[in-house]
Amino acid sequence: MSTLRVTAERLTIHEHPNADALELAQVGLYRAVVAKGAFRSGEFAVYVPEQAVLPDELIAELGLTGRLAGAAHNRVKAIRLRGELSQGLVCRPRALAEVDLERAAREGEDFAERLGIVKWVPPVPIAMSGQVEPAPDLMPWIDIENLKRYPDVFEDGEPVAVTEKLHGTACCLTYVADGGEVRVTSKGLGAQRLALVEDEKNLYWRAVRGHAVPAVAAQVAAELGAARVGIFGEVYGGGVQDLGYGADSRRGVPGYAVFDIAVDVDGQSRWLGPEELAKVLDSGLPVVPTLHTGPYDAGRVLELAEGRETVSGSGLHIREGVVVRAVSERHSSVLGGRAIAKVVSGAYLTRKGGTEYE
Repeated sequence: MSTLRVTAERLTIHEHPNADALELAQVGLYRAVVAKGAFRSGEFAVYVPEQAVLPDELIAELGLTGRLAGAAHNRVKAIRLRGELSQGLVCRPRALAEVDLERAAREGEDFAERLGIVKWVPPVPIAMSGQVEPAPDLMPWIDIENLKRYPDVFEDGEPVAVTEKLHGTACCLTYVADGGEVRVTSKGLGAQRLALVEDEKNLYWRAVRGHAVPAVAAQVAAELGAARVGIFGEVYGGGVQDLGYGADSRRGVPGYAVFDIAVDVDGQSRWLGPEELAKVLDSGLPVVPTLHTGPYDAGRVLELAEGRETVSGSGLHIREGVVVRAVSERHSSVLGGRAIAKVVSGAYLTRKGGTEYE
């Protein structure tokens, strides 16, 4: 999931092709449907992203009572309005009436706390939970931001790798070379520095044992002289999320595919670049599909985010989206961290009956 930030943004207004009373307000590469005439290009307004949970007072002020997602009708979710994908909310809350939004946009001020907006946290099914223990030595995972919110992460023509984003649950394994200790956790628990106690019934432990991930981590540590190795993969299959890719997590070994590896060498942590990652995974460990390697083109990336998945081999489901990263692992001044971003498909965001467990 992306970091939740509620910020002031400069708008670009586009005509809605299918509705005379509506327009499209563009923020980055996102577009949100708004009432015609409510905003003009060049003006500043507050952008509330998807997965934001709004307080009742703000919902009522915006005229959205009963119209948002979730059991409490308080969560912002992508929808289609008259055929156009609308992601997030564009508004000018009364609580910010005295705020200079142009200045706030320039300074990157975050209004989430001031407006009482929090990030939605998906539920955790029993099969994905379990007994936990403190684990301060876990290799940390990072939230990947959406390219539509940060369109300047990559330069046109920059060599990038685009991989398919899978709809499962992130499994984070840390291998400590001194003693051969193995820690397994989920993304949510890992953020709290908690590991799952090994249990043959636990989904994550079944996946890493079934695919011999600890052995690969030990091999990576030996080859690179790493004190710690973090292998990050997606566990998937029927019983995990609504998109199962032809696998069944309830019987046998769950589906699993690696999407990232981090190593700690001489006290310095680094992420393996796409080419280095591919060489490491020659061991036969499953890896997320690579859809494109070559010059960066934003339009092409947006196209690749749509369509059918390739994991099952038969296109059983819509594609969740893609992840883009620089071929040469580098820092992004736009993100303040790794040059990596995601794009989620419109079909995935607006599908019916979808599950979003973490």
